[in-house]
Amino acid sequence: MDPSMADLNAPHSMGTTIIGVTYDGGVVLGADSRTSTGMYVANRASDKITQLTDNVYLCRSGSAADSQVVADYVRYHLHQHTISLGQPTTVKVAANIVRQISYSNKNMLQTGMIVGGWDKYEGGKIYGVPLGGTIIEQPFAIGGSGSSYLYGFFDQAWKEGMTKDEAEKLVVKAVSLAIARDGASGGVVRTIIINSDGVTRNFYPGDSLPLWHEELEPQNSLLDILSSSSSEPMVT
Repeated sequence: MDPSMADLNAPHSMGTTIIGVTYDGGVVLGADSRTSTGMYVANRASDKITQLTDNVYLCRSGSAADSQVVADYVRYHLHQHTISLGQPTTVKVAANIVRQISYSNKNMLQTGMIVGGWDKYEGGKIYGVPLGGTIIEQPFAIGGSGSSYLYGFFDQAWKEGMTKDEAEKLVVKAVSLAIARDGASGGVVRTIIINSDGVTRNFYPGDSLPLWHEELEPQNSLLDILSSSSSEPMVT
């Protein structure tokens, strides 16, 4: 087989940077939008934040097929659960169903997820469900290939009692940082804000994101000097 065709036929992987952050009153979820097939970008504007119920959403990373089927199973179970109770499900219940399915199929699934939402009992909650099916309640959670670039940043930047705007700005900034460093993350940034007022979706196109490091135009560099039209010799 042509080696280039092997990448085209590779499983769809979202590579990904996914983030969940709690703030004073709710949660903010964020993700990039690049889906890869081997070394090729199969979808540059995919939506990696999936609705489970009216008040709970799921951020997906890893194998696109695996995370999608988990989301479909969880959505079905939560629908039955809501009908039985006659009221919206809690974030903890949703996260535990994600954990149960992930752990029961840990030898077959290649996906890490973040469950975030708001309910009237506990307010805004974030749960990380990494590869293998562990469940971890956290004030913030990061996942995907871009997360390795962000742990130190979040240790410094995250703080308790943030406002909604501060939390969303942190999420957008963090995803744009990961996009700048991680080849498997890219495209646009999508965020979802969940609180007692409902759900708000926001969209940040790639050309509106801040530029970092090598993405910036060089200033007074050797490249500027070499590309100039002047033929005068360089002097120091």
